[in-house]
Amino acid sequence: MEWLTVPFEVTFVQRALWGGMLVSVICALAGTWVVLRGMAFLGDAMSHGLLPGVAVAALIGGNLFVGAVISAAVMTAGVTALGRTPRLSQDTGIGLLFVGMLSLGVIIVSRSQSFAVDLTGFLFGDVLAVRLQDLLLLAAALLAALLVSVLGHRAFLALAFDPRKAHTLGLRPRLAHAVLLGLLGLAIVASFHIVGTLLVLGLLIAPPAAALPWARSVHGVMALAALLGTLATFGGLLLSWHLSTAAGATVAALAVSLFFISHVLSALRDRRTRHAHAPVPALEVN
Repeated sequence: MEWLTVPFEVTFVQRALWGGMLVSVICALAGTWVVLRGMAFLGDAMSHGLLPGVAVAALIGGNLFVGAVISAAVMTAGVTALGRTPRLSQDTGIGLLFVGMLSLGVIIVSRSQSFAVDLTGFLFGDVLAVRLQDLLLLAAALLAALLVSVLGHRAFLALAFDPRKAHTLGLRPRLAHAVLLGLLGLAIVASFHIVGTLLVLGLLIAPPAAALPWARSVHGVMALAALLGTLATFGGLLLSWHLSTAAGATVAALAVSLFFISHVLSALRDRRTRHAHAPVPALEVN
């Protein structure tokens, strides 16, 4: 059993595990609504839209987390504003912001004579470099995500299943949508240091999507998604240690693998259920 415990005796792997666990819960809270509302493209666009803020922060020697927060706020405000434009579809607006922010980030990087921005860490994450202050920031982000999720749960629920009813009930769906975008941005900002922006959807989308066939409520999806995300983090770090693979990518790949396993098992369960409830053919009387 040493192969199971030895990696986690190392301090930086322990911090990576704690960071991954905190991010898994944050992503479960935000990712559940992303899955229920079919907002995966928006999540992908927002994750890549962090590049300008991160690039500027790196070039001036600032905090990458703060730079990512500023970019996420700009993306959230942009998506909200374009979503209110009647002649422009939401997907078109998101796509334009996606390309615009990504292009701006690349321009900022290209203007640097030293190319000092660590794009590898930004794109693919550096979970093994998580520091104590990163864990404190993630803990604060988790508390904020929990507060937003609790206060906005009723509005988010109505928005996910019937936006018109949300308006009828006075739940202010536009405001709820903006707050939900903020929650999504918070999850992405918290996650990019762990798995990188290219792989952030692995923890944001895969665990809630894997939990969906097995849970009977939104809270159940969130709880199971957090558990699956934690399992992916633990298993990904373990495999990465023994196979000498990229830790963030291994965590994301395992999360996606759990999604496929979940849906295969769900399909088998549904098939057995159909067979069990199938009517027994009557015997023919000759």
